[in-house]
Amino acid sequence: MSDASGNDTGLSLPAIRDQYQRLLQRLEANEREFRRLARSVWRVQEDERRRLARELHDGIGQNLTALKHRLAQLGEGMDAQQHARLDAAIALCSDTLEDTRELSRLLRPPILDDLGLEPALRWLARSQGESGGLSITVEIEPLPVLDGDLQTLLFRVAQEALNNVAKHARARHVLLRLVARGRYLQLQVADDGRGCDPQAVLGSGGSGLGGIRERLRLHGGRLELHSNPGDGARLRAIVPMDGQEGL
Repeated sequence: MSDASGNDTGLSLPAIRDQYQRLLQRLEANEREFRRLARSVWRVQEDERRRLARELHDGIGQNLTALKHRLAQLGEGMDAQQHARLDAAIALCSDTLEDTRELSRLLRPPILDDLGLEPALRWLARSQGESGGLSITVEIEPLPVLDGDLQTLLFRVAQEALNNVAKHARARHVLLRLVARGRYLQLQVADDGRGCDPQAVLGSGGSGLGGIRERLRLHGGRLELHSNPGDGARLRAIVPMDGQEGL
């Protein structure tokens, strides 16, 4: 075979095809290795979240509880002014204890590890609904047994989606739905809020959905966002149950 100048390259067409196939296989192998390493990093991050959550709950949380009880025992014999200051200290301790527990739950809710994905999603919807003034309906069809990484991934998608609704959508009603279709899982979050520009949301670093989209890609999945201004938003995450790319 000759090049554009008429010089003999010494490679036949079958040889070029063979080189192309080898190069393609090498690129695919590198891509698989990158996904494996990235998923390992994400798993380490979740393990660190779990450790910090337990430390907050079992360490700082228990110390604050003990401090609150000790303060309550100091009230005997105090005058009204001193008692008022003590009550303020106890109230501050109670607020700090609740903030610590909430931070622990947000880092890694124990219910996800103890009871699994469905109870964790229902807890998340109830918690977000109460704090954000939202009416959140949860629909979860019967699911097959899912591995821990996949459960964590879907929980984080739901968590980020509901956070965005609470912060930006100005919605009143939200639907959180999880179903299995063939070899894929579909997590949907739909709201009746003010809508958005999907490209701007997914392209910005502030919404957190860009990072979720990359995590889904690591598991062979994808993230879809459909919305028009004033017409709410519909987010859908689709991921294969085996975590292998096939979309």
